[in-house]
Amino acid sequence: MVIRRVVQAGALFVVLALLCLGVLRQCSAEISRYAFAPIHAFEPALPLHASDYADPGLWIARPGMPADPAQWLPPGTVAETPGDTAVFFVHSTTYLSRNHWNAPLDDADSRRRADVLVAATASAFNAVGSVWVPRYRQAALGTFLMDGTKRQRAMEVAYADVRAAFAAFLGALPPETPIILAGHSQGAWAVARLLHDEVRGRLLGRRVVAAYAVGWPIVASRAAAETGLTPCTAPDQPHCLVGWLSFAEPADPTMLLRAYGRWPDTAPATDPLLCVNPLTGTPGGAAPRSANRGTLLPDEDDSDTERAGPLVPGMVPARCDARGLLLIGPPPRIGLFVLPGNTYHVYDIPLFWANLRADALRRSAAWHRARDGGTR
Repeated sequence: MVIRRVVQAGALFVVLALLCLGVLRQCSAEISRYAFAPIHAFEPALPLHASDYADPGLWIARPGMPADPAQWLPPGTVAETPGDTAVFFVHSTTYLSRNHWNAPLDDADSRRRADVLVAATASAFNAVGSVWVPRYRQAALGTFLMDGTKRQRAMEVAYADVRAAFAAFLGALPPETPIILAGHSQGAWAVARLLHDEVRGRLLGRRVVAAYAVGWPIVASRAAAETGLTPCTAPDQPHCLVGWLSFAEPADPTMLLRAYGRWPDTAPATDPLLCVNPLTGTPGGAAPRSANRGTLLPDEDDSDTERAGPLVPGMVPARCDARGLLLIGPPPRIGLFVLPGNTYHVYDIPLFWANLRADALRRSAAWHRARDGGTR
């Protein structure tokens, strides 16, 4: 499979968004909105239904697809026999254009970026079982800078697609199949909302191995009420919630949280955020760089489109601070897209790719042990 700059090529959307937010410190909000906001009126969209997702073209990854980016592995990584857990993964924003409030499903640039991002992120889950990643009419980059009903309507379109895809995902699985829900950034927002709307308080919740809402601010004290899952407290605990926001030190989350705060269902982060340390699998605490099993680096060779970045163990440590930010020590040299405030949002998953892979395997094994022992 051709993957070029596995991490970097898919990250430009975040760079533009947060650099734009940085301009707000020196220029007016109106200038930034003029530069990035959609230039056309909001276009009402017909809803997609679960039956629409019978079309393989509406999936980036799912079982049986040729050249499935979610099945990519870093060079030298040994492929494992997948387990029976099914993973529903929602990718982050890849639509940069100002032409629409929501990405057209056939937009070539957005689709290409999404394929790259899936290879860099969703691939961490392919050892636990099948990985399903839908295409959806994601909210455009410019919605980060907008207020009002148009932004809300754009988010509703995106979420409705994800919800329809999730229904199709469930319908395609054998009954009682264990599941993982995971996503990054806009995708993590959608996953948190799915947990609230489709899983919390329902029998389906018994099938949830774990949920990973990475790169989205969730207040830890409200996680259970909002998602139905409590933050994970042990590395082998099933049926719990994992999430973090990555920063080098000194960390300034002002711009990132300002961007998130414009989105629906995002409450002000006055209390500590969810921070389950990906190196320990527990909330809070610290782990040395030696605990990092492998950071996924981007390929720096533009001339070789067949190569992807290697896994480098021991690259960064991780500790959760009092604010619920995941701190990774002094800024590491991982790629071009380090954002204002020492924000490593682009690299939330690649920084801890190997540990995330191991985390999902542990929680899946724990879920099966609990089920077979009749303790769930």
